[in-house]
Amino acid sequence: MKEVRHSVAHRVRRRARCAVVVTAFLPQMRGARAQEARPAQPTRITVVGPGPTNTISDVPGLKVGQYSKFGDGYRTGTTVVRTERGATAGYSQMGGAPGTKETDLLKPGGQVRTVQAIMLSGGSAYGLDAATGVMRWMEEHNFGVPVGAGVVPIVPAAILMDLGRGGDFKKRPDADFGYKATAAATSEAVHIGREGAGMGAGWGLGSASVKLSNGYTVGAIVGLNPGGSPVDPKTCLPYGLMLELGNEFHLVQPSAQECAAAATGRGGPNDGSDNAVTNTTIAVVATDAPLEDLEAERMAVIANDGLARSIRPIHGIGDGDTVFGLATTAPTHTLSNADLGAIFNAAADVLGRAVVHAVLSSKQLGTSRVGYCQQYPSACVLRVGDGKKE
Repeated sequence: MKEVRHSVAHRVRRRARCAVVVTAFLPQMRGARAQEARPAQPTRITVVGPGPTNTISDVPGLKVGQYSKFGDGYRTGTTVVRTERGATAGYSQMGGAPGTKETDLLKPGGQVRTVQAIMLSGGSAYGLDAATGVMRWMEEHNFGVPVGAGVVPIVPAAILMDLGRGGDFKKRPDADFGYKATAAATSEAVHIGREGAGMGAGWGLGSASVKLSNGYTVGAIVGLNPGGSPVDPKTCLPYGLMLELGNEFHLVQPSAQECAAAATGRGGPNDGSDNAVTNTTIAVVATDAPLEDLEAERMAVIANDGLARSIRPIHGIGDGDTVFGLATTAPTHTLSNADLGAIFNAAADVLGRAVVHAVLSSKQLGTSRVGYCQQYPSACVLRVGDGKKE
């Protein structure tokens, strides 16, 4: 009995010692398990800088072509963003007076998920005729959705109101404009200012791009024709100046004299509008990231914030503001929320920067608005001879 009691007491003491050891190490064990279970922190995605041309052409898989006319009653034009092999697409329409074609086809969940081109044009609703020429060129080169013995090119389009802005009301883009713009498409830097859809627009055409640390590129092109103003009346500098990368705009504060003179002159920034009956700003944002159609739509929606950051007021009853979103890489894998957020935010910023480039490249053409650097030459002294693509 004595030996039995001794054995039992020994086991009790041993268990007590083990309990002490386990209790001592339990916090460390829990900490190790918690560390193993804690998800790795996502790598922060940053902006590397503008692409090589700082235009939408920096997005792989895109070409841009333009055709415009000035003279003999014409002051209008057409811009085509060509994808050829197809790009996933979406759109965002925020203004009260849109003029568009094939936008219903871009609603997520439909049969057709990709497009062959996006067309931006002057001419108000008449300018939608130019899309027929884009389709004709695409069909001739066998780009489109296979249907029976042929193809049907998918070419969504949007127009801006440039009728009566110094040109003959009857002289507007037709199918020939779209055909020639498509045939002229190239992957070289986009010419901005009084080009393509910007020929008769209030401020012209602008473009910009950005490269992200996750390896993707985002670009934008815009036909700038808003009812509001892209210039802050308090500073006489563009609202979108805060979005600048590096020193891409080459601007300084304009003189007080020039700012005061602009406030009282025709089309000055203080009036907030160009006093036209109707307006409209139209744009394309694009990336080489593999987006689904719903994600391409979300990119276009968020990119519209870029217009709100660079134009005031925006999306009015007379504006037909429309932004298309393109992804040139097929959605073969799912992107993280961090990647998507960075791409979407970059789209908004790059569109805002494209607005500023349109403003700075604007020049008076006939009876059009006086160009920004003509109105504020002291602000643009660093831009003289800087070789920008205008």
